[in-house]
Formats: sequence, C-alpha cells, structure tokens
Amino acid sequence: MEHVNAKSMNRASAQRGQSVEGNKLREKRPAGPGELGWQAQKSEATRNQFISAAIRCIVESSYSKTTMMKISEKAGRSRGATLHHFPSKMDIIRAAVHYLHEKRLQAFRRSIKEIPEGADMAHMAVQAYSAHLNHPIYVALFELSVAARTDNELKEFLVPAQLAFDREWYQTAWDLFPEWHSDRKAFDLALNLSQQLMEGMMISNFTHARQIDKKQLLDYLEVKVRELKPAD
Repeated sequence: MEHVNAKSMNRASAQRGQSVEGNKLREKRPAGPGELGWQAQKSEATRNQFISAAIRCIVESSYSKTTMMKISEKAGRSRGATLHHFPSKMDIIRAAVHYLHEKRLQAFRRSIKEIPEGADMAHMAVQAYSAHLNHPIYVALFELSVAARTDNELKEFLVPAQLAFDREWYQTAWDLFPEWHSDRKAFDLALNLSQQLMEGMMISNFTHARQIDKKQLLDYLEVKVRELKPAD
C-alpha cells in the first residue's frame, strides 16, 4: 500500500510540475487573436469609433460645440466608456488630428496611384486634389485650424502636427511624381500654386455667398501645371 501511495504521489508531483511548466510556456507565448491580441484589436476599434464620432461632431457642429457628451452620444457609448479611452476632450482631439493626417496621406497616395498609365496626369491630379479638399477629412482639419487661432491649448499641438504633416505630404508628392525630378524648383512652384489656389477655393465656399466658376479656375490651373512640367 505504501508503495502504491508513493507511486501515486510521484505521478501527482510530475503532473503538478508539468502544469507549472505549461503555465510558464503560456505566459511566454505571444498573445493570439483570441487572447490579449484580440483584446488590443477590440480596444483599438473602440478608440477609432470615438475618434470618428469626434470628427463628425466637428464637421457638423464646429470644434467649439464639440463636447465629450456629444462625442459619446454620436458614438453610441456611455460618457464613462469615452473617458476610459480618452480622459479629456483634448486627448481625443490629438488622436483625431493624427488620424486625419494619416487618412489624408493614404487617400492622396491611393488617388494618384489609381491614375491609369497614359492618362493626363495634370488633369487627374488636379481633380483628385480638388475632391480631397471637399472631403469631410479636410473640412474637420480646416475647422480645427480656425479654432486654433484663439485656442492656445489646441494651437500648441496642432501647429507642430501640421508642420510634420506638411513635410511628409511634400515628400509623398515628390515620390509620386518622378517625372518632375529634373526640376525641383518647377515642382515646388506647381505644388504651391495648386495647393494655394484650390485651398483658397475651398475656403471661399464657407465664407462667400458669391458662386465662382470652379471649372474655369481648375482648367486654367491645369494649363499652368502643364507649362511648368519639365520637358521629357
């Protein structure tokens, strides 16, 4: 009997050892989609839901009227859930600015890369950027830029974020248009002309009742861009 009990105790001890070792291996193993990795994905999706809700509030109601309560209602979540992910309005606005900048770059790259080979690049690029400026993404950033003029807390992080974006935007445009690489000065002029004219046109939609002939201006811009393009 003592012999049998000793064998049982040895087996139990070995099983406990295997269990401890198994727990250690599970602790070391990277989290999969069904464990911590899935939870992280869920948390990220929830954060993006709040960010999207904040952007919709800014576009529909303005930055000054955007509150944590309105963001929560727009997202269909409780205020407590919103505060769990974003302790303050400024926290969610920071995240929204980063999100908007990333989306702008992605949309710009996609629209240019989708231009078919042999197409009129000047026409397609101008049209793509014009459509981009009328997207809610740009409207939200414009609203934040206006608000930052008198909101020092917003201005403190928005200005550096915009400068960083401008550098990446310029590099992205340079990479996407290799046919301009022989004349950077002409490229800079064409890019600045396009941005200033089309952004000014977009702003006029908010500030002027008088309708302008957008097609006429865009057609003229295309002519000037073609004139600036380096010879093949």
